Amino acid sequence: MSSDPKENEPDAVLVSAPAEDDPEPEKLVSGHLHWRNIFRAFRHRNYRLFFAGMTLSLIGTWMQNAAEGWLVYELTNSEFHLGLTRFLHSIPVTLFTLIGGHLADHFSKRRILITTQLIAMSLALTLGGLALTGIVQFWHIAALAMALGLAQAFDIPARQSFIVEIVGKKDLMNAIAMNASMFNGARVIGPALAGLLIAWPGVGVAGCFFLNGFSFLAVIVTYLLLKLPPSKPPATPRSIKSGMSEALKHVRGDRVLLTFILLVATFSLFGWPYTVLMPAIARDALGVGAGGYGALMSANGAGALLGALTVASLGDYPNKKRVFFVGAFGFSVTVACFAQSAQFWLTAAVLGAAGWFMLLFFSTANTTVQLRVPDELRGRIMAIYSLGFIGLTPFGALLAGAAARQIGAASTLSIGAAVCAIATTAAMIALQRELNPGPRI
Repeated sequence: MSSDPKENEPDAVLVSAPAEDDPEPEKLVSGHLHWRNIFRAFRHRNYRLFFAGMTLSLIGTWMQNAAEGWLVYELTNSEFHLGLTRFLHSIPVTLFTLIGGHLADHFSKRRILITTQLIAMSLALTLGGLALTGIVQFWHIAALAMALGLAQAFDIPARQSFIVEIVGKKDLMNAIAMNASMFNGARVIGPALAGLLIAWPGVGVAGCFFLNGFSFLAVIVTYLLLKLPPSKPPATPRSIKSGMSEALKHVRGDRVLLTFILLVATFSLFGWPYTVLMPAIARDALGVGAGGYGALMSANGAGALLGALTVASLGDYPNKKRVFFVGAFGFSVTVACFAQSAQFWLTAAVLGAAGWFMLLFFSTANTTVQLRVPDELRGRIMAIYSLGFIGLTPFGALLAGAAARQIGAASTLSIGAAVCAIATTAAMIALQRELNPGPRI
């Protein structure tokens, strides 16, 4: 196959999930973890390529995230500016991800993804140049964060809905879990490398930004090498307004789908900001420097990696909603413990547990949403999911930064964890009938 996607992708395509390449029927799992299921998605050549390219790129991304947080705190000495940076990075996703989802359902996802990766690469290299020359100021970081967020508003729904085209529906849950393991394996390696490089004379934060910029080449080449299933003629073009109305109507009509998306949105608003305040907790509460901060982020990533592998091992486990709620409650409790911990190693252990529960929650939510939607709506509904998952994080980050300035980071995180626990209880009550043993979701 030519590496040029133009040869087999028209300007507007609707690509269906590939036919399954394993004709033998699956044996349903009756309630036990099966570790042999962990690497099922790697049966697909496309997924092996995708996994390799994205892993390299995500290590660079997490290096930049850690270095950026440290640089912002050094420049401003302000928890509020940490939250503001995250807000500016995420607000374009809030504003434009629904448009991105509409485009993902009507145009080549691969072209969209290659374009967004090229933009992200140029922004990382620009930030590296500013840091290297010593002229970087907070407003530079803020402006580049907004530009990156705008690219991600189109990247996220396209990438989320692209996975089923790579592996098909049968291995979708495994692929989503392996994506999470990739993402969180990078969270282990990237921040640890960033902590070392920040402290390394002659490298510093600029080196982290440059390495991230070059890492995008790996995923761009990967997208060019993928062999996608045959494309079908696109559906009759619809306006963005009517297209999104159709997707919202579908979500409102499915109680499980609606409840999952609303709970994910609540956690993004009140639970996820624990990552925003981590530099403040590391330096002020625990008294550690860049190396310790990187170790805490890596511990959180290690727990999330284990959680992703746990989800990948589930196979066709029939009670995914129970796993979802175990993750939700566990995450709420561990974030509350993180807020009150004053010992470095205890904090690292708690963050590891928080990462494990977090992945049980988010991976199961993502899988459930994708499996409950038709192919022709997947891009738009994943945009709605992404709006809740990522689009509300700027408001959560800004709120957490402002609250931490007034009442402290520990109290802010404790209140957020309590809100998440209450919301989880309400969701369990709303779905009580569906939680009884019965058909799988």
